[in-house]
Amino acid sequence: MAKIDDVARAAGVSKGTVSNVFSQKRPTSKQVTEKVLRASRELNYVPNHIARSLVTKKTMAIGLTIPHGNFFFSAFHTQFINGVVLEASTFGYRVLLDMIADREIDTPSLASYPIDGAIVLGPTEEDERIDMLHQNKIPFVTVGKILNSQVTDPLTVNNDNEVIMRDIVGYLTGLGHRHMTFLNAAEQTTVATVRTKAFEKVLGEKDIPFDSCSVHYKPPIHSEHYLDYGYEETVRALGGSTKPTAIIADDDRTAYCAMNAIKDAGLRVPEDVSLFVVCGDLELMYRTSPALTSMDLVPSELGSQAVKLLLHRLGIVEGEYEREWIVSSRINIRESCSPVRTSGNGD
Repeated sequence: MAKIDDVARAAGVSKGTVSNVFSQKRPTSKQVTEKVLRASRELNYVPNHIARSLVTKKTMAIGLTIPHGNFFFSAFHTQFINGVVLEASTFGYRVLLDMIADREIDTPSLASYPIDGAIVLGPTEEDERIDMLHQNKIPFVTVGKILNSQVTDPLTVNNDNEVIMRDIVGYLTGLGHRHMTFLNAAEQTTVATVRTKAFEKVLGEKDIPFDSCSVHYKPPIHSEHYLDYGYEETVRALGGSTKPTAIIADDDRTAYCAMNAIKDAGLRVPEDVSLFVVCGDLELMYRTSPALTSMDLVPSELGSQAVKLLLHRLGIVEGEYEREWIVSSRINIRESCSPVRTSGNGD
């Protein structure tokens, strides 16, 4: 097993410099840090976190709390976690992944984890995780807007969901769509609240009655309907008096369910119904037929920036940081959206 002497020799620096890179006790240049980290990776050097913790009085670990259900991580989760782990490892930090079952949060153990701080993914209104971290004075960053009355000055990393909805609706109305069904995220999540308000606001600005469009919410994670969300909602929408010409799906799983419902109704995407995905696996979006138009929320960047903001709060990362860090998103136009046909369901 490689030792610190081996890393120092391979990087051409002193043992003290190697120690500083991993302990963060003293600043080192980016060039030197990269040399040390590269050498440590090549030699499979693993720092002694326990020994380092005794010196720095830190655990050198951060917690990542993610609500879960009976399903595998989505591409968003995987890319987000990769961003967190890679960024944390750059600063010599480990990541404790805490899979929290929906509405089954063991709050006492959450607050007693041996961590220096935490990243909270998918906050809900009056989120118990956030309250417990706040009450126990554990530094934390949320990925998503906070709606907890106890927390007045939070640290957050987020996409601008108002801009996202403005861009999506603007894109679809530019194609002539005025009747849309929005298959939103779970109602208790803050992201769903923000997106619904933004959706209604943008429709109003474009003189489109909100009641001419429908909004649905993803069921709870442990619901039997969770994995099928989007199918029945699309069936009902297509069978209504005012049929949607476009469907906005929260994620790729929801989009696939909606697409199956559209096909089962004897309709086609995008000739009869356009389909837009808010959060999807960029590679899978290309592999569907037709390829799905979607937003790129850059999940790995969300994870990376969440780590930087948390470590800045812990005094590890220097410089000026806003308390709310916004990661830009963009539309990837593919084949699943097209102009409304004059003989179809438009006005």
